[in-house]
Amino acid sequence: MRHKSSAYCPPPSAYWWLKALFSIMGIRRKGRELALQALYQMEMTGDASPASLELFLGHFEGNPKARDFARRLVQGVVNQRQEIDRIIEQCAEHWRLKRMAKVDLTILRMATYELLFCPDIPLNVSLDEAIEIGKRYGSGDSATFINGVLDQVAQASGMKQSSGG
Repeated sequence: MRHKSSAYCPPPSAYWWLKALFSIMGIRRKGRELALQALYQMEMTGDASPASLELFLGHFEGNPKARDFARRLVQGVVNQRQEIDRIIEQCAEHWRLKRMAKVDLTILRMATYELLFCPDIPLNVSLDEAIEIGKRYGSGDSATFINGVLDQVAQASGMKQSSGG
């Protein structure tokens, strides 16, 4: 015989807001992954033109909101690249951009863009997403490296307080 709990458990339909949240997160994760791939392609080919981005995005079916978010990230990184690269290099102690793995650098650029230029995206979301994407697409050390650099970016930009006393 099953034990009946006296705690109230709402019906699954009561979790509509949770489903909506996960749907948004899924769309944005897919958008970030598309942006990573597009920015990586641009890095390797040297073609960061809007036509190159549209050609790339045109090859992917799926949610138009994910493509729109990817487009937002790619255009932002391309337009703010000098500032983003300056900050990353300043925050990545003993690392020059040329020595960084291209995937890690691309993830750092996207996340730094989000941190500095996307006030609608919470700090922890940008950090967590970058780390998770680093785990999926980078090397074994990517997540730790990305976390360390982005923590410094967040502190340098005043978004995060230093943990040191």
